[in-house]
Amino acid sequence: MSTSVDTVTTPPRGAAPPRNRAPLGNRLTARRGLLMVPAFLLMAIFMFGPVFYSIYLAFTNKAVRGENAKTVKFVGIDNFLTAFGDDRFWNAVVLTLIFTVVSAVIGQNLLGMVLALLMEKANRLVTFIGTSVVILAWILPEVVAGYLLYTFFADQGSLNTLLTSIGLPGQDWLFSAPILAVSFANIWRGTAFTMLIYSAALTSIPKDVYESAEIDGAGAWKRFISITVPLMRTAIATNLMLITLQTLSVFGLIFIMTGGGPSGRSQTLPLYMYEQAFSYGQLGYGTAVALILLAIGAIASLIYLKLLPEEDKR
Repeated sequence: MSTSVDTVTTPPRGAAPPRNRAPLGNRLTARRGLLMVPAFLLMAIFMFGPVFYSIYLAFTNKAVRGENAKTVKFVGIDNFLTAFGDDRFWNAVVLTLIFTVVSAVIGQNLLGMVLALLMEKANRLVTFIGTSVVILAWILPEVVAGYLLYTFFADQGSLNTLLTSIGLPGQDWLFSAPILAVSFANIWRGTAFTMLIYSAALTSIPKDVYESAEIDGAGAWKRFISITVPLMRTAIATNLMLITLQTLSVFGLIFIMTGGGPSGRSQTLPLYMYEQAFSYGQLGYGTAVALILLAIGAIASLIYLKLLPEEDKR
């Protein structure tokens, strides 16, 4: 009678250990990574594709009609040189800067801060009503807001009716001061965003800081300058950057109210770009102007990033 003994063979010393399969968690992670590949491809096609195509168009003579519509040629920086030599382009640049500074940097920023401070001190009912009224202007479609402000500033509009009712002379604001009229319209429509940003920032400031400053004899203005503004520095810089970029690209509001007129006195860069690309059919030149507008927005963003505290840049 023989007995069988199971023996366990051990690999000789110095031999490589047997290969084990990768852990289940690693295999699942790898599969998830493969599933993300189509998403990245779609993002590259629909996001980066138009960007690179726009850059390509800016260096060509691409047109909607005419000879350039048949044969597209690479023209280098000719479109940019044409823009820099065009007085109407520089007029649009100046008006864009005026529109941005007046309506965003000054108007929306200051008015939004004032409203946020007032809403913080008011009771719940006043805060609810005030916030609702301001946000209502913000959520209106741009076309609707443009038409409402057009009827407000028109020759026979609400503003002149109000002025004449109290004995003051009226005028056609869309003709005499078109860039100021559209700037006011942008303030009216966009202040809600700034108010919400600053309201959220104010709630994060500890109340005991204000109480200590008040005990030390600091007045309201002193507390605002020495406490509120420094502690809201990040919110202020972020808000300025966002509303500046948004205002640089405003098109529908101005187009509905003035169409860029009269005589180009409210024609900002987006309207000038639209005119060149679609009214005149010069897609290459219009795209070059769009890239210049993009560069202006990038420069503004870099300036605002310099205002951020160092700890927020990390």
